[in-house]
Amino acid sequence: MAPKQLPTVLLAVCSTLLGLAAPLLAGDPDMLQDFCVADYKSLDGPLRLNGYPCKRPESTTANDFFSDVLSVPGNTGGNPSGSVVTAATVDKVPGLNTMGVSMSRIDYAPWGANPPHTHPGASELLLVLEGSLDVGFITTTGKFVGRTVCKGEMFVFPRGLVHFQRNNNGSPAAAISAFNSQLPGTQKWAEALYTALPPVPADVLARALDVNDCMVEPCVI
Repeated sequence: MAPKQLPTVLLAVCSTLLGLAAPLLAGDPDMLQDFCVADYKSLDGPLRLNGYPCKRPESTTANDFFSDVLSVPGNTGGNPSGSVVTAATVDKVPGLNTMGVSMSRIDYAPWGANPPHTHPGASELLLVLEGSLDVGFITTTGKFVGRTVCKGEMFVFPRGLVHFQRNNNGSPAAAISAFNSQLPGTQKWAEALYTALPPVPADVLARALDVNDCMVEPCVI
């Protein structure tokens, strides 16, 4: 190989390696041991990690890997949207730390909805347990992808895209969601815009929604 060609070849190899590494940087870190049960107490000290530090293996128990949180239906009565999400993430199940998975249960009142939201950290696989749901997501090009999903059927929401579910009948419904992250995160679209502190400027919201400023914030007459 000619000496002048060497820098070009090295650049191509480095570019390829970086391309292969990029998908790995987008998800939860891989495990370097059998398990890493979350040590919640460590957060009281100066140590901070992308996740939680590990408890010593000899101090772990079966209960670190167990939870019955999804066995109890959520109470939809006090929720204006008519849905309740019960999460089983690393915050509640310490054994999920570094595992790259978590689950949630969603209970829906008759005609209730899980309003538009995103999960910045994970894709979602939704399985309907009871009833039927109208579901959908919106692509970055503005295309709406949606359909009805019935009991025993599933639907996938790609990572980071705005999506929703709605109970389409007068009976309660329920679903289980699985995520490829120990802590997928949830950002509700309406709450993010209207309950932020300090608040988002009214004129910004008005321009974003293409409405009058007075429809976002009462005007002084």
